[in-house]
Amino acid sequence: MTKKQFVVIGLGRFGTSVAKTLYSLGNDVLAIDVDEETVQNISDSVTHSVQADATDENTLRSLGIRNFDVAVVTIGSDLQSSVMVTLLLKELGVDHIIAKANSEIHAKVLYKIGADRVVLPERDMGVRVAHNLVSSNILDYIELSPDYSIAEIANPKAWQGKTLQELNLRANFGINIVAVKKDNDINVSPMADDKLEAGDVIVAIGCSDELNKLENQIGNNK
Repeated sequence: MTKKQFVVIGLGRFGTSVAKTLYSLGNDVLAIDVDEETVQNISDSVTHSVQADATDENTLRSLGIRNFDVAVVTIGSDLQSSVMVTLLLKELGVDHIIAKANSEIHAKVLYKIGADRVVLPERDMGVRVAHNLVSSNILDYIELSPDYSIAEIANPKAWQGKTLQELNLRANFGINIVAVKKDNDINVSPMADDKLEAGDVIVAIGCSDELNKLENQIGNNK
């Protein structure tokens, strides 16, 4: 995996988690926040940490922001600062900008001013929890876009002992199986004659509507 340089701006719970995880995965991480104590607390868990006001263009220039591969803006609570920092990063030439939003409108604004990707952690977690509550077979659910999603499905009884060809999930449900997890192994290119057994976990991608129909069906036939 190629080592990248990330700058994470805003060290709330979400930003701190992102920064620490990126660093633990072997990347260079610069963490920035206006609060000195927050910056000190994360100093041992990232490459560099700086107490600074990221809404100041001169400050960003002095930190060499344009040299970073990815900027992650996790100032979610202060919409004005979030927008200002994202705009400055774009103007300063950062290649890829990911920003956290607190609402759909906030997300639309961030996209309009140049964010390459916007995440809504609270909404995304709500979606995942709701799907898990509706069907115990749905272990995880991630929206890739408004129309497409990916789901981890605990193999239902009706599928056990059958091959992917027999189930013909693409024709019957409009979904594609991208991987099958068996115990500690994962098969990322399952074949048509691969048989699904009890305890398997299927990773499926498809239209959100089709995945929802499948979720309802296996939930009713447990």
